[in-house]
Amino acid sequence: MSRINSNVQSLIAQRVLQQNQLSLSTSLERLSTGLRISRGKDDPAGLIASENLRAEIHSTNQAVANANRADQVVNIAEGGLQEVSSLLTELQGLITSSSSSAGISDAERQANQLQVDSILQTIDRISTATSFQGVKLLNGSFDFRTSNVASGVADYRINAAKYTGGSLNTDILVTGSAQQGGFFLSFGAASIDTGVNSQFTIEVGGALGTRQLTFSSSTTLTNIAAAVNSFTSVTGTQATVSGTGIKLFSTDFGSSQYASIKVVRAAGIASASQEGIYDLNTSNTGAAQTTLRSTFAAATNTLTDRGQDLQATINGIIATANGKTARINTDFLDVEATLTTAQSQTLGVVGSQHAFTITGGGADFQLSGQVNIAGRVSIGIQTVNTSLLGTSSSGYLNTLAAGQANNLVNGSAETAQKVVNKAIEQISSLRGRLGAFQSNTVGSTIRSLSVSVENTTAAESAIRDADFAAETAGLTRSQILVNASTNVLGLANQAPQSVLQLLG
Repeated sequence: MSRINSNVQSLIAQRVLQQNQLSLSTSLERLSTGLRISRGKDDPAGLIASENLRAEIHSTNQAVANANRADQVVNIAEGGLQEVSSLLTELQGLITSSSSSAGISDAERQANQLQVDSILQTIDRISTATSFQGVKLLNGSFDFRTSNVASGVADYRINAAKYTGGSLNTDILVTGSAQQGGFFLSFGAASIDTGVNSQFTIEVGGALGTRQLTFSSSTTLTNIAAAVNSFTSVTGTQATVSGTGIKLFSTDFGSSQYASIKVVRAAGIASASQEGIYDLNTSNTGAAQTTLRSTFAAATNTLTDRGQDLQATINGIIATANGKTARINTDFLDVEATLTTAQSQTLGVVGSQHAFTITGGGADFQLSGQVNIAGRVSIGIQTVNTSLLGTSSSGYLNTLAAGQANNLVNGSAETAQKVVNKAIEQISSLRGRLGAFQSNTVGSTIRSLSVSVENTTAAESAIRDADFAAETAGLTRSQILVNASTNVLGLANQAPQSVLQLLG
């Protein structure tokens, strides 16, 4: 059929040429931008997935930056703590030096006290001067705040806490009492009677060591207890008079503490059946068992009784315990609490409602791209001020200052050393905890998030980026088709001219 008003072949050629030009334009755009998806119409579902992955990549990269910032903050805190640790070590040497009364003059002791005062002032200065962008790190700014602390809680330390809302209640339930190791020595009289030319000899021991003591006839129980207590710092065991007997017990609580007794020479003391050595009550070391453990004459081998650690739960989680101190360490709460002696031996809930309530504080770091409690790490950095380094039972570091109870001139050197030992333990524990945070939490977070960024970027690239090999091949194909369809269109436009031949 020959028509001139409607050139269908030309229309077909135009349509095909337009499609080929569109395909060529798409290939050129993808090759010039490097993107397979530039707008929604290119791939609606792919665009949605790509945008979600891009948002995740950006938030994850920021989480890596947060982790690096956390590492820098802790590095600055560690620098201050390292200097405090060195000062405490020097303080320990000064105490030892000043305790040698026969080998040091009063002037030297006074000079040592001046050094102690200088060290204490320096520690307080480090506490207030160590900062990051003006934020104090070691003055308690990053310690947790609490309220409503129960009277049964002697000391407590909050190392980490994550919670939603304005506060977190900490509940402690005592399920097993803390105990001291010990015995009750029943003599049946206020003094001992060894008979003629005979002496009563015992060997008393504890976690620190043993000491053999010998007593002659008519020695009072008060004097025997005083003799035992004079060696408490050597043995770790102390004694008190109770009625017609002596309670012998370890100075501290817990399974690592014990008291031991060995009768080297009974000297005929306490031959009555009800007199001798008794165990202390397992649930209340203030009382003795009613069953005789051994007569004095039969106790030729060492008898040992160990203490017992506190058994408790904190917020429903079984706590690990050492003596009267219980601790839990979870992802959401790391807290330890030392109970008073009375409270540690009273089964039940500590406090009328809660042991204490955490009301805020701590150093929060967002170490995940998802902003929620699971992606947040909160760590407590306690103050290193001398008025708070130490414990309420042993004393605090500021008691070593001139004129205070544990100064080096006329104070108790033994107590001073215990205070410094406790302060060293606290600083070392804090440094170790911050080091573990840097190594295990921050370091692992940076490594895992970096891998996550790599994999997420690869997934986003596979969806959105152009494949240059495929697009180059597509470009070549589109160019050939455009050229071919252009030539065909020219032929289609010339075809109607053949109709003119029919007109002669």
